[in-house]
Amino acid sequence: MEPDFINLTAENLFDEHLCCIIRSKKTCPGVEAKRRWLMDRLPEGHVFRKLNAKATVFIEYAPLETAWVPVTGDNYIYLYCLWVSGSEKGKGYGKALMEYCLADAREQGKSGVCMLGSKKQKHWLSDQSFAKKFGFETVDETDYGYELLALSFDGASPRFAQNVKRPEIESKELTVYYDMQCPYVFQTVEMIKEYCGQSGAPVSLIEIDSLEKAKELPCVFNNWGVFYRGKFETVNLLDAQALKRILKK
Repeated sequence: MEPDFINLTAENLFDEHLCCIIRSKKTCPGVEAKRRWLMDRLPEGHVFRKLNAKATVFIEYAPLETAWVPVTGDNYIYLYCLWVSGSEKGKGYGKALMEYCLADAREQGKSGVCMLGSKKQKHWLSDQSFAKKFGFETVDETDYGYELLALSFDGASPRFAQNVKRPEIESKELTVYYDMQCPYVFQTVEMIKEYCGQSGAPVSLIEIDSLEKAKELPCVFNNWGVFYRGKFETVNLLDAQALKRILKK
C-alpha cells in the first residue's frame, strides 16, 4: 500500500502537527512560530509534505529565488530538510519524499534541486550521503567545511552567495542569526538568553525576518548560524554543553 502523505496548505496548516515537535495538548511556542512563518511562505511556492500520522517524516523545500538562504541561482529548488526519525526509518519514506520533490521540480520545469551539506555531516542538516544516492554532487564549497550539493537536470548550477565566502563579522561577542522556520529555534534562543543572562556573557540574537536579510548573511545558513569572537562557528542548533564549549574558546 502506498504511504499516505499530505501537503500543508493555508486551509490545514493550523490543524496539522508539524512533525519536528509533536504535542498532543499543550501548545508549543516554537511550533506556533513555525506555523506563522509557513503561512507567509506557502504563497511563494514553499512545500511542506509529511506523513499523515503523528510521526517525524517530512520534506520541506522552496523555489531557490524565495528560499531564505544565501544561495544564488536561477530556476532551482532549495531543499531545506528531509527527515525520517525513530521507528519510521527503513520503510521507504525518505525515498518516497525525495522522489516527490524531484518529480515536482521536473514538472515545474526547474533546472534542478540543491541543498546545504558539509564535508563532515552536521546533525541539523539533511543526510547528504542519502542525497548523493540520487545523484546530488558538490557544486560549490566554502573554505570552512560546507558544501552546496545539487542535482542538475540541465547542466546549470547554483552557487553560494559571495558574502558567505569569508565568514567574519566585526562583533566579537556571541552572535546568533536565526529565523523561525525550525520549531526548535524558539526554545534554543530562550536557552541562550537564560544562560548568557546568568553567566554575564554578552550575546546578540539577530532574527532574520526577510528574504533580503537571509540572502545577505555572512555565513552559510539553513535557519541558524553562530559566530563567536568574530568567527563563524556552526549551523547546528546549540544545547547548553555546545554553548559552553564555544564560550570557553
